[in-house]
Amino acid sequence: MSKRITIKQIAAALHVSISTVSKALNDSYEISEETKKKIQDYAKEHKYKPNTLALSLQNKKTKTIGILLPNILTYYYARVLRGIEEVTTEKGYNIITCITNESYKKEVDTMEMLSNGTIDGFIACISEETLKIGNFDHFKNILEDGTPIVLYDRVHAEINCDKVVTDNIKSAYKATRFLMRSECKNIALISTSEGLDIGKFRVDGYLKALRKYDVIPNEDLIIRYNDEENLKDAINKMLDENKVDGIFTIDEISGAITTQVLNKRNIKIPQEISIIGFTNGILSRYSTPPLTSVNRFAHTTGKVAAKRLIDKIEEKIPFDDIVTEIIKTKLVERDSTKKMFIKF
Repeated sequence: MSKRITIKQIAAALHVSISTVSKALNDSYEISEETKKKIQDYAKEHKYKPNTLALSLQNKKTKTIGILLPNILTYYYARVLRGIEEVTTEKGYNIITCITNESYKKEVDTMEMLSNGTIDGFIACISEETLKIGNFDHFKNILEDGTPIVLYDRVHAEINCDKVVTDNIKSAYKATRFLMRSECKNIALISTSEGLDIGKFRVDGYLKALRKYDVIPNEDLIIRYNDEENLKDAINKMLDENKVDGIFTIDEISGAITTQVLNKRNIKIPQEISIIGFTNGILSRYSTPPLTSVNRFAHTTGKVAAKRLIDKIEEKIPFDDIVTEIIKTKLVERDSTKKMFIKF
C-alpha cells in the first residue's frame, strides 16, 4: 500500500511553500484563487487526506463535537441531527452522537466520558429526567473547564451557555388563534409534555390566545399528561362530557393519538372537530387526515446550533458572549382544519 501524500510533497511538486499549501487547503483568503485551485486540484487528484491526529496535537483541538439527543425515535431530533451534521461536515468537524434515552445518569456519564479531551464542545438537549431532578452540575462543570456548550430545544436558565430554542409561546398563540378564526369556539388542549418547560410555554400561548379574545379557559377541555399512558381514555372522557369543535395538540404524539380517537369515534375532521399539531413530523404528514401543524424548522435549529458552537471553538466569538437564538415557526395548513373565516 502506497503512503498517502503529505503537504510537504505537494509543496515540492508545485514549487510553493508548505505554508502556502496549508493555507490553500484551508481555503484561506490570503492565497489567490488561481493558486488555491491549483493546489486543491492536485491534492484531490493525489487523494490527499489531512492527518487529523497531527492537526489536533498541533492546534490542541480534536475537530470533534459531542452531540446529545434525548431520543432518536422523534422526528424532530433526527432533523436537528441532520442540520448539525450538514454544518459540521462542511466545516471539517467530526461528531460523536450519543442517545441519553431521557436518563440523567446516562447524560452525566456521557458528558464526563467525552470531556476528557475527546471533543471540543457539546451540542445538547437536556433529558427529561435531568429537568425533573433539577441538577445541572455536569453542564456547569464542563463550562467552567472552558468547553463550550450549545443547548437546543430544552434549556434551563441555570446553565449559562448559548441556546437555540423555538418560540413556543407565540407559536401556540398563533395556532390557537387560527382555530378561533376558523370558527372554532370550544377549543381543547391536549399534551403529553406536562413535565417540560416547552410544554408549559405552549399551554401559556394557548391560554393567552383565549384570553386575548375574551374566551374563558375551560379546565375540562385541558388534558395535560407526562406521557401517552391512558391518554386515549382521557380524550374519550372529555369528548363524552363536553362540546368540542377544535383541538390544539402541543406535541406530535398527542396529535397522532387524538386523530386515532376521533377517527374511531367516526367524528369528521375538520367538519366536526378541527385539529392542529406541533412539530410537523412524519406522524403529522401521514395521519388521516394529514394534520395542520406548527413547523419548528428542526433542521435550521441544528444548523444554527452547530455554527454557533464552531465559532466558539474557533474563537471567532468570545467564550463569555452568550446568546439565545429564537427559531421562528410557521403554521403548515393541511386537511385537519377548516379555512379561516373570521379576521380578528
